[in-house]
Amino acid sequence: MLQYNVPVLRDIADRRSEFKVSASDIFIIVAVVLVIAIFAIYKLSSRNYKRSIEAQDFINANKQVASIYVIDKKYAKPTENDFNRQVFEQFTNSVKRRKMCMVRAKVGPQIVTLITEKNVYDIIVPKKTIKVELSGLFLVNVVGVNLADKKKKSLRERASLFTKADPKKEAEKIAKK
Repeated sequence: MLQYNVPVLRDIADRRSEFKVSASDIFIIVAVVLVIAIFAIYKLSSRNYKRSIEAQDFINANKQVASIYVIDKKYAKPTENDFNRQVFEQFTNSVKRRKMCMVRAKVGPQIVTLITEKNVYDIIVPKKTIKVELSGLFLVNVVGVNLADKKKKSLRERASLFTKADPKKEAEKIAKK
């Protein structure tokens, strides 16, 4: 027959009750975890910043002006139908899962899908021929268009345009017409 050693069990229970965590201990642990997290975020962001600078330098070195006919534009996830197999396989998994601004255009005799930034995507009109700066498959800029003027303006910005105008000059313009 098994006999339990009851004093040993009581000793274990006593040790558990001796181990208590104070509020200052919790505060120190949370502070250390936060410092580690902030340091990791800082290192990752500085590395990504360096990569983005290198990418922007590469884009600026390789951009060319071309005239394209915009067939269609869409904001969607890239698929193999949009890009050829070699280009699509070079995309990382995060890029494949993310929606991006894509413009289907005729560049010379070829029909290709170009990737753009949101501010350029907003001013491109389908079924039109436009002059753009291209860097590979990346549509950098529309030539001859001021992006600040073409940006979608909020209601407050549109209202401020009317209030900034001088009423006397506006009256003279109307009188001249």
